[in-house]
Amino acid sequence: MESHNDAVKTIAAQVRVFHERKEPFRIYHGSTNSTRPSRRQRDQMVDISSLDHVLQVDTQAKFALVEPNVPMDALVEATIRHGLVPPVVMEFPGITAGGGFAGTAGESSSFRYGFFDRTVSWIEIVLATGEVETASTVLRPDLLYGAAASFGTLGITTLLKVELKEAKTHVELSYFPVSSMSEALAKFKQVTGDPLIDYVDGILFASNAGVVCSGRLTNETCGNIQGFARPSDPWFYLHAKKLLEQSSNPTIESVPLVDYLFRYDRGAFWLGAHAFKYFLTPFNHVGRWVLDYFMHTRVMYHALHKSGHSKKYIIQDIVVPYATANDFHKYVDESLGNYPLWLCPIHQRGTSQQAPQGPLAEKPKPNDPEMLLNFGVWGPGPSNGRAFVETNRRLEHKIQELEGRKWLYAHTYNTEEEFWNMYDRQNYDALRAKYQATYLPNIYEKVKVDVEGEEKAMKDSWVVYLLAIFWSIWPLSGLYGVYKATLGGDYLLPRDVWWSGVQKLKG
Repeated sequence: MESHNDAVKTIAAQVRVFHERKEPFRIYHGSTNSTRPSRRQRDQMVDISSLDHVLQVDTQAKFALVEPNVPMDALVEATIRHGLVPPVVMEFPGITAGGGFAGTAGESSSFRYGFFDRTVSWIEIVLATGEVETASTVLRPDLLYGAAASFGTLGITTLLKVELKEAKTHVELSYFPVSSMSEALAKFKQVTGDPLIDYVDGILFASNAGVVCSGRLTNETCGNIQGFARPSDPWFYLHAKKLLEQSSNPTIESVPLVDYLFRYDRGAFWLGAHAFKYFLTPFNHVGRWVLDYFMHTRVMYHALHKSGHSKKYIIQDIVVPYATANDFHKYVDESLGNYPLWLCPIHQRGTSQQAPQGPLAEKPKPNDPEMLLNFGVWGPGPSNGRAFVETNRRLEHKIQELEGRKWLYAHTYNTEEEFWNMYDRQNYDALRAKYQATYLPNIYEKVKVDVEGEEKAMKDSWVVYLLAIFWSIWPLSGLYGVYKATLGGDYLLPRDVWWSGVQKLKG
């Protein structure tokens, strides 16, 4: 703990300097699974990238003390050797514990445990004043719940107590074919009511074809033992689709636990297929095997940020109540036509009735539904910039109309008024005032896409305009992204202000 405490003292000292000047700062973690362009400047940030250790695994009380930059694969590796595993594990191995807590993360075990932040019972946080505090479900619970899904707008979380549960060697995974959104909903309601089930999600391959997958932790194996981690293994969504095409009956397989937890890593669900299409590369087993290194999410996010292609794809996670799920699916089907779609049931509060709910960790309201359905809407958008923005805005309006919410890791096009009509600004602002964080950017300022600013930059500078044209020529931006991903290294910090402007407009 000594090295951790020393690092926190350094971070706190940096924050105090910003607080004394009332100068906003951003937090540098070293990596991100957000698709939003990075706005970090070296002289306006606090670097916490060294906080990447699991400090303790308590096998008796079943918890782990985890620094915020510990990625999911490292956390699982540290806990599974003790026969334990986090109740909610984000499906991309590079997503960090701090990112899942301060952002929003709901996965296939969230039908029981809620969002990842619901499994965090205690935090250490450097407040915006530079003071170091702790918060738990008992001590300063408003700070614990407020810091969850706040994107660092209350302070810097430097340590988390993550609850753990018993791990087993395999997941007995059942694939249930469904022929409609209504049938998928009915199956979700059925399997989530089974106390023996540990994981539930689904994929719609078309409006009339999909699978609901339910998993049970077990130390025994049955049927085929299927892995998803090796280059020769199939991508999970392609495997599920093949099973659906082969039989209209349910299929049961045994999947090694770690392979199951990170089953969507290779190909980033199915977004990797678009990379093959972009580079005119055969999308077959041999092609995926040869290019396997580039098809893991850590590398794909690196390439996505450096290429600027996040502005070409609609990448949104949305939760809606079960009651409006059919309406939302109909809208996506008719307006976007993007398939596959990921489906994941999520319990609002998890196992605690005192916990907040929703992707912004808000206080529960009396008539709020207990269950939500997460839609992963990921696919190419309109090539025209204005049409791309309008498509996203219409999607956001439909989400609000159907009483849903969206994950804020992605591009947000709401106006400020629209955004705060969805979220509880009064209590959020009061909490920031209480903990003296009002000089920091608020959550809307951190997640919004500055469309007007980007258009103005294009009009004001012929250099930026010509650079935007240059990067729009196929396949320059894509090749650049692959090149930078191959080199590795940092992909969030701009080299200088000029380069930051180029990166902002690329694509």
